[in-house]
Amino acid sequence: MRGYLAVLRARFLALLQYRAAALAGMGTQLLWGLIRIMIFEAFYRSSAAAQPMPVAHVISYVWLGQAFLGLQPWNTDSDVRGQIRTGAVAYELLRPLDLYSLWYSRAVALRCAPTLLRSIPLLALAGLFLGLQAPASAASLGAFLLALTGAVLLSSAVTVLLNISLMWTVAGEGISQLTFSLILVFSGMVVPLPLFPDWAQPLLDALPFRGLADAPFRLYTGHLPPPEVVPVLVHQFLWTTALVLVGRALLAAGKRRLVVQGG
Repeated sequence: MRGYLAVLRARFLALLQYRAAALAGMGTQLLWGLIRIMIFEAFYRSSAAAQPMPVAHVISYVWLGQAFLGLQPWNTDSDVRGQIRTGAVAYELLRPLDLYSLWYSRAVALRCAPTLLRSIPLLALAGLFLGLQAPASAASLGAFLLALTGAVLLSSAVTVLLNISLMWTVAGEGISQLTFSLILVFSGMVVPLPLFPDWAQPLLDALPFRGLADAPFRLYTGHLPPPEVVPVLVHQFLWTTALVLVGRALLAAGKRRLVVQGG
């Protein structure tokens, strides 16, 4: 365990160096957040029907989505991608560490470090000037933080699956873009999941993606009461476990067919 924690810490500190990129990304996310809020406000003003979420909750939901966009498994680990393409992954196989756990540790750092750089200033700006509300209660904040931790673990499991897919593809961009498109829709990053039709709700509840964004954000706003964190965490844990098991099986199959030339 100490070896994996050391890898996580080293990767985390390395990613914290990209402060200029984080600042540029934060500016982009602020712009997109404002655009999306204008769209939702226009929708609410043009409709007299009762909506499943108050507009104030939707605004907070949007800003949380922009602040924690980096937690979503939208890309592969660039270092792992390079190792697989060049054959340097053979060095990883020689280390006295489990390859899946090694990649998972790196994935946790990849999801957390850039998000930390962007989320704190963005949440401060949105909270002061752009309509982000404070958590509904101290219990809601605690439930949100627990669910956010579960989201990190679930997102890291998906990230490792994307890394493993590189063993079968020339480039990982296609599967990464396809996966991220699905995640954007079914996690609530495009439209909050309560605004989907009633017939779609059972499917959205069953899929793993709601645990990446929708459930934590609704716990923050109070749209889900704090006791609901228990089923949310169970849902995240079960899907994370399933994805880890699938990832380990695929990685074992990939290692059996891996051929590294040169030396």
